[in-house]
Amino acid sequence: MAQVLIAGLAGLLFGAGLTVSQMINPAKVLAFLDFGGIADGSWDPSLALVMVGALVVTTAGYALAFRRRRPVCTAEFSLPTNRRVDRRLLAGAVLFGAGWGLVGYCPGPAIAGLGLGATKTIVFVAAMVVGMGAYRLMPEHRPSWTGTAGKA
Repeated sequence: MAQVLIAGLAGLLFGAGLTVSQMINPAKVLAFLDFGGIADGSWDPSLALVMVGALVVTTAGYALAFRRRRPVCTAEFSLPTNRRVDRRLLAGAVLFGAGWGLVGYCPGPAIAGLGLGATKTIVFVAAMVVGMGAYRLMPEHRPSWTGTAGKA
């Protein structure tokens, strides 16, 4: 139960941070990504400060976490084992970046932005869920009968 409570509180804190920093505002994100606007002054660099702050907090958090023998609410740390940069990773990064640049949303801010009830946000999240479902329908990614995902 503590694990669920802590995860919920972390999610609320993350969503609040996205809201306060205006990362749930696609216009703000697109103004940040418009590097062509540097010359005419329409580029908005303020989200760079948000990202730097996030990196500082994340770095400190990892440093503190890895001083422990084990996590607080579970038996062991769950870290990725695949460190390979391959075609699938690069293709996913390009798709993610293109989507973010086209509409000003990525999954976290879009989900946090649902609370505002904007139609564009609802459509984006619905499309994201459909895309995730389509991915899971691909034979190599279907869950097995044990409930674990197939090859990822």
